[in-house]
Amino acid sequence: MNEMHSLKLIILLNLVILCTQIQGRKACYEEERKGLLELKLKLVNGPEHALLPSWVDDPNNDCCGWERVTCNSTTGRSLDLSFNGMRGTLSNKDLIACGRLEELDLSHNQLEGSIPQNFGKLSSLKELYLAYNQFNSTLPIPGLCKLRRLQVLDIHDNSFEGALPPCISNFTSLAVFDLHDNLFSGTFTPNLIRSHKFLQFIDISNNYFEGSFSLGLIFNHSKLEHRLTRVDISHNKLTGAFPSWLLENNTDLTFLNLRNNSFSGELDLPTQYPRSSMGHLDVSYNHMEGHLPKDLGLILPNLHCLNLSYNFIEGELPSSIGAMRKLLLLVLSFNNLSGEVPKELAENCSLLLGLMLNDNNFHGAFFSNHFNLRNIQVLKLGNNEFTGSLITKKEFYGRMEIFDVSNNNMDGKIPNAIAAEVILLQNNSFEGQIPCGGFSGADVIDISHNFLSGPIPSCLSPEALSSVSLLNLRDNRLSGNIPAQIGMLPCLRILLLGNNRFNGSIPEQLCQLRNISIMDLSNNSFTGSIPSCLINVAFGTYPHDFFVQSTFSYWFSQEEFVPYIADFNQDIYDASSFWNSVQLEDEYVYKIDFVTKNNLLSYKGDILKCMSGLDLSCNNLTGLIPQSLGKLTSLHALNLSHNHLTGIIPVSLSNLSQVESLDFSYNNLSGKIPSELVHLNFLAVFSVAHNNLSGRVPDKGQFATFGFNSYEGNPLLSGLPSEKNGTGVVETPFPLDETEGKWYAVDPTSFFASFVATYCVFLLTLAAVLYINTYWRRRWSHFIEKFIYSFCFFVVDPLRKLTTNFKHHFFR
Repeated sequence: MNEMHSLKLIILLNLVILCTQIQGRKACYEEERKGLLELKLKLVNGPEHALLPSWVDDPNNDCCGWERVTCNSTTGRSLDLSFNGMRGTLSNKDLIACGRLEELDLSHNQLEGSIPQNFGKLSSLKELYLAYNQFNSTLPIPGLCKLRRLQVLDIHDNSFEGALPPCISNFTSLAVFDLHDNLFSGTFTPNLIRSHKFLQFIDISNNYFEGSFSLGLIFNHSKLEHRLTRVDISHNKLTGAFPSWLLENNTDLTFLNLRNNSFSGELDLPTQYPRSSMGHLDVSYNHMEGHLPKDLGLILPNLHCLNLSYNFIEGELPSSIGAMRKLLLLVLSFNNLSGEVPKELAENCSLLLGLMLNDNNFHGAFFSNHFNLRNIQVLKLGNNEFTGSLITKKEFYGRMEIFDVSNNNMDGKIPNAIAAEVILLQNNSFEGQIPCGGFSGADVIDISHNFLSGPIPSCLSPEALSSVSLLNLRDNRLSGNIPAQIGMLPCLRILLLGNNRFNGSIPEQLCQLRNISIMDLSNNSFTGSIPSCLINVAFGTYPHDFFVQSTFSYWFSQEEFVPYIADFNQDIYDASSFWNSVQLEDEYVYKIDFVTKNNLLSYKGDILKCMSGLDLSCNNLTGLIPQSLGKLTSLHALNLSHNHLTGIIPVSLSNLSQVESLDFSYNNLSGKIPSELVHLNFLAVFSVAHNNLSGRVPDKGQFATFGFNSYEGNPLLSGLPSEKNGTGVVETPFPLDETEGKWYAVDPTSFFASFVATYCVFLLTLAAVLYINTYWRRRWSHFIEKFIYSFCFFVVDPLRKLTTNFKHHFFR
């Protein structure tokens, strides 16, 4: 008993001595301290003490106590220099003294060049983070291949290139493999990760990997369960069938993204269901075809996001999709789906935030009594064959951002309750008047190509439409005057009222729309003169990013998903990575048509931002072209054709330095074409046809390229281009003075035309005189007989004698 007690005292004494020795010893080795100081001096930019102030050259200062440095007898050394403003390149000497590092984080800096080969000497390294830098070489095969203890390899958002080294297959402890947004190429060989039994996270998206990708070969088929939770191989050039095996044997898989590859075949899902873990499935922008599985909703009942857009899927939408009661985003656009949308979708999927069924062949009434999508924010049904009328319930539009039912067969009246940031109702059969209470808070309103009638209601509130940037009412049956309220929309950039039945004068209130870039009032019955105050309108002089964008991006924030997918916050890699991935960001690129260069052209995206034009054609406008229009120096297109304008073409229009198209045809303009217009270097189309212009046509600059059609119908113009080839010049017989051309030059076409006309008139006059006056008729008859006798005596008889003598002399 005493011996046992003595043994315990000895052991306790040794532990006390050992702890004393450990406590008195520095945790940081000298070579580590010096190595870190050299790294700071080389890569950390800024004043000496601004960054990493605790890193000082003091031998008595333990570097394990420095900021960003962690020393632990259990986890080893950890160095976190992320977000530290580091620049330059890493050399083989850097970090060599830190051979005990187990975690190295250099992400979110500006490091460039290649990874040093000597990284292989960091043999204890388990986690390597180099994301968000500017590394731009191939991976160092000898150095990287020695890091066999790696569990996390995160090098995304760099410019690494080339093929992956085969030694990746030796990283058997790898749990996170993140290479997205680089320039890697070659075949992503399944053998690379065949033996990675701990792998949970794969992201090789946004690279240039290619070849057949068969996920079924990656793993050992003898195992029924694996640890994968997230697989993202989107935006590559991979081919093959849909990897249904991946869902079958990875019961914890929550995220699968195959977007923008070349996968083909049918959507072959596991036959055993449900797969309760799957929350996000994206197979968009591939070559998938065939029909959707009938049990789709039963196999994947807990999906929050399903994106199958831009494929070749056909057939009807299965009614089992109504079993996806947690569905937040459903994107099936740009396929060949047909039939009616099952009522189970609208009844049961009440959590839906985004539903995109556009560009398919769906038909039937979409909005019915069982419609229960009360949380919807983005609804895109355009380019189908839907019928029926719109929902009138105000609460349905309460959270709406984009409401698109364009290019369908819907009818009825537009409800007063309609509201959204983007409202697209064009190309349907809506009728009645524009509602007074609708469109509140809208940025874009397009109700063109319908059967709307009556005036624009004066009850429309400018306050409710204060953010409208695009208003398209084209191709309806609207009439009356333009109300003054239209001029009180401060954000309006595009106003399209063409092809209606508006009348009256163009209101000067439109001049208050100082930020307008495109205005179309064509094909109406406007009268009066062109307002000179239009010089107050921008027509492109504002910055391109000042107003509404033609590309509308929408997404759903993390806060909106939290109530529904709180059980998915156990992502092993990054708590926010799942949120970022389910923010299904989509873009709606708005397109408008505008007559430019004698053609109806479409403008969208950045081109629409830069476009500016004014179209007042096909009205009953009178008076002069205002001199002030020359101050619209950023205007690209001006169309005043088919009116009753008079006076001259203002010389001030030569200041339209950006103009590409000028059309003044079919008016009553007179005077010369200003020679100063030759300085319009971007002018591609010019037409003054069918006016009363005179003088010589300019033939320099862009005017040397205009053909005869640009000037026809102006008989007093000279120097016209050839009608056949548009390049040669034909002189007309109407020069005004010698400075304009040769005064004696004659147009042969005009000469022969006038000669034939004169000859015909002479013959008709002669015939009329002879028919009326018998005396002169007898004298004309006698004259003809005498002429015939004289012709025979002086011409016919000598020719006959000459012929007889010729035969007698040569053929006797």
